[in-house]
Amino acid sequence: MGGILLLAGFEACGVATTMALALRREKLVQIWLGLALGLIYMMWAPALFAFFLRFTLAAQFCGLGLAAACAGGAWVWRRKKGGLFAGAEEGPVPWKLFAALAVPMLILGIYLQWTHTIRNVDGALHVGQSTYGDLCLHLGIATGLKNAAFPPTYTLLPGADLCYPFLADSMVTSMLLLGTPLVTAFVVTGSLMLMLVYSGFCFFAWEITRSRLAVTVGFLLFFFNGGLGFFHVLDGAAGDATALKEVFTGFYRTPTNQPALNLRWSNVLCDMMIPQRTLLAGWTVLLPALYLLTKLMRERRGGTALALGIWAGAMPMIHTHSFLALGLISAGGMASCLIRARGRLRTEVGIRFLTYGGIAVALALPQLLRWTFPQTAEGGSLAVRLNWVNNNGDNTFIDGYFWFWIKNVGIAYLLIVPACLGMDRVGRALALGAGCIYAIAEIFQFQPNPYDNNKLFYVAYMTVTPMIGLFVARVWKRLKGLKCRGYLLAVFLLVSMLSAGLTMGREVVSDYVLFSAEEAAAGAFAAETEQDSVFLTGSHHNNPISALGGRQIICGTPSYLYYHGVDYSQQKADEKRMMENPGENRALFEKYGVDYVYVSGYERGEFTVDEAYFRENCETVFQEGNVCIYKFTK
Repeated sequence: MGGILLLAGFEACGVATTMALALRREKLVQIWLGLALGLIYMMWAPALFAFFLRFTLAAQFCGLGLAAACAGGAWVWRRKKGGLFAGAEEGPVPWKLFAALAVPMLILGIYLQWTHTIRNVDGALHVGQSTYGDLCLHLGIATGLKNAAFPPTYTLLPGADLCYPFLADSMVTSMLLLGTPLVTAFVVTGSLMLMLVYSGFCFFAWEITRSRLAVTVGFLLFFFNGGLGFFHVLDGAAGDATALKEVFTGFYRTPTNQPALNLRWSNVLCDMMIPQRTLLAGWTVLLPALYLLTKLMRERRGGTALALGIWAGAMPMIHTHSFLALGLISAGGMASCLIRARGRLRTEVGIRFLTYGGIAVALALPQLLRWTFPQTAEGGSLAVRLNWVNNNGDNTFIDGYFWFWIKNVGIAYLLIVPACLGMDRVGRALALGAGCIYAIAEIFQFQPNPYDNNKLFYVAYMTVTPMIGLFVARVWKRLKGLKCRGYLLAVFLLVSMLSAGLTMGREVVSDYVLFSAEEAAAGAFAAETEQDSVFLTGSHHNNPISALGGRQIICGTPSYLYYHGVDYSQQKADEKRMMENPGENRALFEKYGVDYVYVSGYERGEFTVDEAYFRENCETVFQEGNVCIYKFTK
């Protein structure tokens, strides 16, 4: 309960701040911006104090005090100078339409959060298909940050800085420190972020289109994305009746994620927002930033530039890809605005963008220098790679260029250019920014896994789907009187959404055991050991010691470390020596400060474990089934 109250406190501070500064905005807009700001407060404020107090309860309360002071300062500002960005809304927002779109998706999202986040079934912890791989990373960060020193280090590799954006998981840690169960903290914060992303898309889409049909079509195209992969499923089902069943029972056999067929446009809900909490947090703060950017280009108010600069400056360690995408959209938008402006207006536009950009860079640069740039440089992942994953590795294409995008994105891809050209000046500016993202992501690879560029492509798609919706709305209007126009729209949406529908159905029924009852109990035991305990374990990804216990291990799974650009080769070799020849490698145990040795079926499969040595020379402090934990005698 304490963690829920802490979350509510930060959210109240966020809403109070926007109520003070966003004068004459729709109340719903103020609340949406405030709830998003409250999460920024919760992610950043305790972290600032953690540099001096560690990530402790004291840091949480100091952070809450700072958030309250910011809210109080906003109201003092309001009394003296009025709102910071006080332009009036252009008419009320259609909240009933927004609710009709967002609420069903939110219900689905909450259900997936519950079923996909270590759901307890007779002591074993179950997840869904999409969270089987990624969830353990986020669990480990959240549990490992409890009372941790800052800047934090990986629990997966001794002494390695945690350069992965960790603030989305630190919210969970804040709640854990006040006694909230791990599952509750994940589900509550995840569901709240889902709500803000759904509503945020609606507010952003309405801001640039002012069309109910455009918002509806854009919402469906974005969240039910998936392309034309369903044709492959139907073709297979025609010759084999089990092909359709395999979509709902096989591991990653859905039509939105088939690397062998070069179908890579994964559904944003199932494969991105549910399993990738960092991306979910990034979009939670990105959509308000895009909304403010739209206001910046539409209104001649310096306060919006100040607010947007501070907001954007907080983003790198929430989600670096979203920060980069916002920067590219802003650069394209600025170029478009400067080209169109004349005389004094051009100077005003330049000053507004320089104010916004200068504040954002000043706040972001320390984060980038401390965490992002070292990870990118040391990982050696920045490279030229044309056409994203449609590349054999030698800059030759697997599929024809346009066919790759058409089959992955679907019919909507063919509408992007005419839709963007039909927008007003602000819409075209945003479209140019989206084009900048598309071009950069098509040319450069930023991480060891080229697939991760999709986190840039999705933001470009997020920006243009409302424009596609407006294009469809205009065509709909022109076809007035044509009896079949309803059927045409229905076919368009069906073809655009069917692949996603199959994928969502698969996620709803998916169920996998991530930790057995014995492994879950071992994780609970580890969580009760000393804060600085070090465990020798295997390097499997579903490691209960790091994920559930939050304790330091010698070497985590390469599927995390490699793709984060971390060199783990020495630790991996030392881990093997200690497991297989502990008697001859006691110096390594002393080097790493090993306190406990964890042995399960995974360790026995990965190594030829000298378990006789551990039984004879160490104290057995935990044993359930085939899972043992030995306390190493130093």
